[in-house]
Amino acid sequence: MKLTWFGHSAFRIDLAGTSLLIDPFFTGNPAFGGDVAAVSKGVSHIVVTHGHGDHIGDALAIAEANDATVVTNFDLCMYLASKGMKKFEPMNTGGTVDCGAFSASLVRADHSAGLVEAGVGFPLGNPNGVVIKAKGEKTLWHMGDTDIFSDMALISELHGVEVCICPIGDRFTMGGKTAALAMTRFVKPQTAIPCHYGSFPMIDQNADAFVAGLKGSSIEAVVPKKGEAVTI
Repeated sequence: MKLTWFGHSAFRIDLAGTSLLIDPFFTGNPAFGGDVAAVSKGVSHIVVTHGHGDHIGDALAIAEANDATVVTNFDLCMYLASKGMKKFEPMNTGGTVDCGAFSASLVRADHSAGLVEAGVGFPLGNPNGVVIKAKGEKTLWHMGDTDIFSDMALISELHGVEVCICPIGDRFTMGGKTAALAMTRFVKPQTAIPCHYGSFPMIDQNADAFVAGLKGSSIEAVVPKKGEAVTI
């Protein structure tokens, strides 16, 4: 499995036989300086954890350009379909969808989920994390946006999570110190990867507190450089 972080919560996951994007926020992402077409080339699926603009991102345009399938909660699926999305897999918290080369399971996240259009806000289902499983690969949990909650332990037990991507930026999600506690007390993955930081000025700009919080544990902290693939 190769993971490439593009800033904020946007990741490309390359598996044997397919590639997918999670929360493809490129346009308007201050931490992204690449080419959208290049970083999304060849993806078969796009997973969106929740209905905020910094997670939906370029999902519609990328799906159209790559004939890709969007995987997300039912409410957000119906909204995106109304905007022209052609291929999608609607689901909801607790459910699993077989995407061929991998499966995607939506799990709980403690956050909000909605958009504001023309000054009016409206909900788009629940916020989620997503667990990705593929034959011969480690089980990956992208937490989306969330605070810590004790049932992280149950989710990790149910799915056998080995790699966890977790938000650490504070203000809108848990901060680095809390995220490290979530990893050591509840999730206990082999590898933990921080996200949702270093993009906008109002959230934390580095992963130092997260890395410090994992010191002395058995968990490997992997802090990717933006745009550079790491093999897990």
